[in-house]
Amino acid sequence: MRTIALDGPSGAGKSTVAKLVAKQLGIHYVDTGAMYRTLGWYLLQEGVCLSDEAAVEDALSSVSATIQFSGGVQRMYIAGQDVTDLLRAQDVGEAASKIAVYPCVRDKLLGLQRELAVRYDVIMDGRDIGTAVLPDAGVKIYLTASVEERARRRYQELCDKGETGFSQEAIQEEIASRDYRDTHRAIAPLRQAEDAVMVDSTQLTVQEVVDRICTLAGGKVS
Repeated sequence: MRTIALDGPSGAGKSTVAKLVAKQLGIHYVDTGAMYRTLGWYLLQEGVCLSDEAAVEDALSSVSATIQFSGGVQRMYIAGQDVTDLLRAQDVGEAASKIAVYPCVRDKLLGLQRELAVRYDVIMDGRDIGTAVLPDAGVKIYLTASVEERARRRYQELCDKGETGFSQEAIQEEIASRDYRDTHRAIAPLRQAEDAVMVDSTQLTVQEVVDRICTLAGGKVS
């Protein structure tokens, strides 16, 4: 199977790039973040205290999360319910962030993530895919960009959505703080795998990044 591990810091454009690479190569894009949000959604519905690791582990011990691909789109199921369209709420994202630090949560999803890589040709993005989830991936990419550029992109994205009440400087500070947390967390910290190829997108267009990764993966570029 073809497996591409795509890691990198927040705001580097991993999801956007991964989706386009998947489309260009005709493989599946696996959104690992949606997996954590699925568990977060379930715990919120069950009223579990997210700061209680033991309670979280107990609540998740008897429930299964699964993935199906429909028309190339990932659909998330938990306890047999399709929750894909319920995962973008802010409280669900916050719940996912809180529980992602627990070993029991990461262990529960690790098997599912690895199973997908066995069953399908995939590109999977995250912060520890090449180092922890798929250490034997055929292609490993570390996608990054300068903090300043990532802040600029995020600022422009929010402006395009008509959102106000923020500054590019504040966004840059938050991204820098997120980088520190991700690289210093106790479990599977963000780092470039020794055999990963770094792609710095600071001066590149999205398509240039996609073409570079497709070339590294042995696929055709547009």
